[in-house]
Amino acid sequence: MAQKLRKPLPADAPELARLHVECWKETYTHLLPDGFFDSAHDEQRLGMWTRVLDDPNPLFRICVAENEDRKLVGFAFAAPPTGNTEGLREDVARQLYNLYVRRAFHGDGTGQALLDAVLDDEPAVLWVAAQNPRAIRFYERNGFDFDGATEVDPAAPEITDARMLR
Repeated sequence: MAQKLRKPLPADAPELARLHVECWKETYTHLLPDGFFDSAHDEQRLGMWTRVLDDPNPLFRICVAENEDRKLVGFAFAAPPTGNTEGLREDVARQLYNLYVRRAFHGDGTGQALLDAVLDDEPAVLWVAAQNPRAIRFYERNGFDFDGATEVDPAAPEITDARMLR
């Protein structure tokens, strides 16, 4: 892996939001309704990353990977679990909310380094698109297993999110 890992700064919010949208386009465009990626979506991602990076919450673990040109190529974000926590073991105190790497960097160790940076080997929960076999295999190699919980986002009804635990 030639990418450098670092903690993002508030000034990274615009580039991180663009990267987030681009990774979604690379991965999920074929499963999303026409018009999903509109200016409102872009603004929502920018707002989200601005809030997260401006929050000095010590429970947030965020890491970005940048290439030799100092362009962001991947990111990971973990924090305490929220949302559907029914059935979680008591030792699961961390949820992986995001782990995305540009397609050109798949398989080079960037994703693994990002996962290790925000979770190490501790117990955790995550939600993965059931239609993303590459991500599922990656998480299984890292000790995650499906627990049977699923959700569908009305804004993206072709994507079924499945919960994995380790």
